[in-house]
Amino acid sequence: MPTTLTAFADVTTSDSALRRFLHGLPGVDAVGLEARAASLGTRSIKTTAKAYAIDLAISMIDLTTLEGADTPGKVRALSAKAVNPDPTDRTTPTTAAVCVYPDMVATAKAALNGADVKVASVATAFPAGRAALPVKLADTRDAVAAGADEIDMVIDRGAFLAGRYLDTYELIKAVKEACVRPDGTEARLKVIFETGELSTYDNIRRASWIGMLAGADFIKTSTGKVGVNATPANTLLMLEAVRDFKEQTGIQIGVKPAGGIRTTKDAIKFLVLVNETAGEDWLSNHWFRFGASSLLNDLLMQRQKLSTGRYSGPDYVTVD
Repeated sequence: MPTTLTAFADVTTSDSALRRFLHGLPGVDAVGLEARAASLGTRSIKTTAKAYAIDLAISMIDLTTLEGADTPGKVRALSAKAVNPDPTDRTTPTTAAVCVYPDMVATAKAALNGADVKVASVATAFPAGRAALPVKLADTRDAVAAGADEIDMVIDRGAFLAGRYLDTYELIKAVKEACVRPDGTEARLKVIFETGELSTYDNIRRASWIGMLAGADFIKTSTGKVGVNATPANTLLMLEAVRDFKEQTGIQIGVKPAGGIRTTKDAIKFLVLVNETAGEDWLSNHWFRFGASSLLNDLLMQRQKLSTGRYSGPDYVTVD
């Protein structure tokens, strides 16, 4: 199997070539997509498998705070929770990452103090992405210089919806280059499409291919700042895209649904989607993440119930 983008080299040579490729992708059967997502969401999970799924979901969370009122104290508290989600049970996995604004990266990095939890930073004028390219690149470089392990960028949805596909591709490529440190190491790049603003499943498929061709390490549904965020259907579509991309190139790309995933039941539905669509290779936090803030608490309560037989309630977990 090839591990190269050589087969797609001509696709990104011009805006017209990229447009022909993207509009030549198979159209999405919206009814079929939503029916399959709904069907997979009805799968029953037995007790042992549920315990495994809960721990896996915890380990996949990018524990997130992206508010104007964020303070260093809040970020330190969130970092402590990421490292030790349940102080009453030290067997609880750590989360995958803490996700913050660029100016809070250094605070999170210091608070984590070498723990096996990544620092992810949003960038590129998150969440709207309405800024000039030099500003977006400076935003990215500042976060990387402060110690960010991962960058969650937003595409220019206006450019994409106006059909300026090559501009969208070039933006992602430029941000990918800005993720490289002087020593040659680099932050992994997650590309946020804001699927709720892309209007159609065909657009989500096209955006997914642009992101993958441009070098994204992850493709991500949403910022969590609009009315429609991650759904089983749009996540299923993106999982199909990364599966097909790997089959054609040998290159594996991660997926991150974000926004609106709040319960253990929801998280398990998404894990079933991953397993049944992309396969076991994606069932790790290196290739699949949940962008969430409140999801962790529900997972912890369900985990406690499985171990003690009692449902402890929200007062027994820390407030984010």
